[in-house]
Amino acid sequence: MAKIFQVSARAGMTRVVEPIARALLRAGVTPNAVTVAGTVGVLVGALGFGARGHLVAGALIVTLFALTDLLDGTMARMSGGSTRFGAFLDSSMDRVADSAVFGAVAYWLATQGHHSGVAAALVCLAAGSLVSYVKARAEGLGMTCNVGIAERTERLLIVGVGGILTGVGVDPALEIALWLLAAVSIFTVGQRMTHVYRQAQQLQPDGQA
Repeated sequence: MAKIFQVSARAGMTRVVEPIARALLRAGVTPNAVTVAGTVGVLVGALGFGARGHLVAGALIVTLFALTDLLDGTMARMSGGSTRFGAFLDSSMDRVADSAVFGAVAYWLATQGHHSGVAAALVCLAAGSLVSYVKARAEGLGMTCNVGIAERTERLLIVGVGGILTGVGVDPALEIALWLLAAVSIFTVGQRMTHVYRQAQQLQPDGQA
């Protein structure tokens, strides 16, 4: 099944990012430094703005700094490939950033009395972590798991659009976006688990249950 954020769109973004990546590498900036800077930017947008109700500013800042996911990956590729620590750092910082985003959203919705939205944000946080964990665990067992309708970029885009629309006066947009995101995240977990199950069955020696 095609991802929400199509491969062609990702490729277009990569063409924009590549000149920036080259310039940063020439300046001596490392991919790991960009990873950490991107996470700090997301934290500022989520906790400094989103949690205080400045949804448009928060969403724009988070989206801008979330794009460093493409930038640090492109820089790593240009400099000879990601190191093991770089991959570990990137994945860890992604979890920190995601927790900040959905924690901030849940906090702001709670201050507004939108308990259904809080529940949706918490489901998104848990399901998003599962999406990433299932892939990491599968790859740790020697299998692939590059499937799913909603990966991290898609999840951040959905909540970002919802936040911006609510910030400009479309009040139910954020809550609707969160429940939509919760549904597609849970579906993605199911997709990945099914994919891994099929691989495991194929790799299982004959005669074993």
